[in-house]
Amino acid sequence: MTLSIRFDNSYARLPDRFFSRQAPEPVRAPRLLALNRPLAEALGLDPEALASPEGVETLAGNRLPEGAEPLAQAYAGHQFGGFVPQLGDGRAILLGEVVAPDGTRHDLQLKGAGRTPYSRMGDGRAWLGPVLREYLVSEAMHALGIPTTRALAAVATGEEVIRETRLPGAVLTRVAASHVRVGTFQYFAVRKDTDALEALARHVMARHYPETETVLDMLGAVLAAQARLVARWMGVGFIHGVMNTDNTSVAGETIDYGPCAFLDGYHPDTVFSSIDQFGRYAYGRQADIAVWNLAQLATSLLPLIDPDRERAIEAATAALHGFPDLFKAAWLDVFRPKIGLGTAEDGDAELIHGLLDLMAAERADFTNTFRDLAEGLSPGRLRDCAGIEAWTGRWQARLDREGTAASAAQTRMRAANPAYIPRNHRVEAAIAAARAGDLAPFERLHRVLAHPFDPQDEARAFRAPPAPGEEVRQTFCGT
Repeated sequence: MTLSIRFDNSYARLPDRFFSRQAPEPVRAPRLLALNRPLAEALGLDPEALASPEGVETLAGNRLPEGAEPLAQAYAGHQFGGFVPQLGDGRAILLGEVVAPDGTRHDLQLKGAGRTPYSRMGDGRAWLGPVLREYLVSEAMHALGIPTTRALAAVATGEEVIRETRLPGAVLTRVAASHVRVGTFQYFAVRKDTDALEALARHVMARHYPETETVLDMLGAVLAAQARLVARWMGVGFIHGVMNTDNTSVAGETIDYGPCAFLDGYHPDTVFSSIDQFGRYAYGRQADIAVWNLAQLATSLLPLIDPDRERAIEAATAALHGFPDLFKAAWLDVFRPKIGLGTAEDGDAELIHGLLDLMAAERADFTNTFRDLAEGLSPGRLRDCAGIEAWTGRWQARLDREGTAASAAQTRMRAANPAYIPRNHRVEAAIAAARAGDLAPFERLHRVLAHPFDPQDEARAFRAPPAPGEEVRQTFCGT
């Protein structure tokens, strides 16, 4: 069966210093593990052709489809605050850009496709665990309505990769609005390559922000997109875990699922990354880190904002100073419906933080606390805590002031508060089973997460926090 992909590769038409042309390295014995058929259809791809031997060869990197222009993108980045002037796609190959039937443009990237000029000492490969983890979590984020890269397919390679031990290899086919990062701008800024910065900015404006006319407009649009994105993360208890500038998409999508996780017991200082020893990327610091990253973008853009550096700094600083208000508004837009509010009052942030403070004191389960409120139930571990009765009284008075009946509030809350998230212990159990050759737990979890807001009586066990001994307290970078 012939696989046909409608490519139009705008990034490949940028100057050669933006990337290295690089074909994927073939693998020994590709085998399809998972195929996202609805996404394939949305992209205008034939799922049956993708599942065919030719399609699987393509998804593994063994065969290049007609029109592909494979390349590894160059970028720099601040990693845990330290600047690295050259990073780049060390294990990923961009096959090209797919134009979907609705006219939208999407990168098609193979992650784990072999060495590139940016691999440094790495092997360019991925192992099964992080591939399945990114598949599950990115698709769960999409179902939650949060902008994200997506997973089209996962393919086993029939080869082993060496990490701490020998592990089964895999390749993820990732779909993104683009893979342009803050670090992409930094790459050219540190080289004082103003022509490349200009070309990159025009590419991003045309692709993601066609309503903008100036680079300062584009910066403002990226600021707003990131404010909305991080607020949505916070609303589902998501911790990215490695918010480096090379992991910050200028398109406003969640990208690079490494040591990410969703909160079980709530506390704003929660960290899951094994290497985040000082809490730089803790749940409650994500908005601060977002604006820090965006300040690096603004610095990179200064030559394009105004020829006069002082005027450029003044304009960029004014834009950055608007981020706290953008984030607060986005955060309230997310959290108001989580407690059933449909209007705005000045004291709403204080009311919401009052609940979060009680949750932090009791380490109450983030997802289940909000879902219990949505279902008219006493909120779990807060049931007997000091302060919950007073908070409930303030909450009810607030609902009364806006004239919202209990039934209407619960309807609003059920639409804002998922029952099902990719809990870490469930994801790890699915990966362990897959390593043993059993994909059924992965497939079952994926089906549940595809409908996070819907009652699923047969899947109620998936709502449970980890039992003692099931907790996964750290996750790891890399694939």
